[in-house]
Amino acid sequence: MQGEPDIDHRIWQVVALIPRGRVATYGDVASKAGLPGAARRVGRALNNLPADTRIPWHRVINARGRLSLPERSAGQYTQRERLESEGVVFRANHSIDLDKYRWI
Repeated sequence: MQGEPDIDHRIWQVVALIPRGRVATYGDVASKAGLPGAARRVGRALNNLPADTRIPWHRVINARGRLSLPERSAGQYTQRERLESEGVVFRANHSIDLDKYRWI
């Protein structure tokens, strides 16, 4: 699809701005990238990141304050570990307090 790499780059630029110890939802990133309502497109763009990326993809979570990667997967483990190392605390139900950690 024409323009897709440009859209990926716009999304990646927004994700790169999320500060350490903060999170954004897929919808937040879409809106900030000028793509309101395109949360799923953000997921695709993050999936297209090179394996050695320095873009903090782990700071993007779903609107319920949860990680969206498959449960008990290596990716989910990595995402949670990275967030915790930045001081993000998970609740007993495995969610993150968006009121406290959300980047707006």
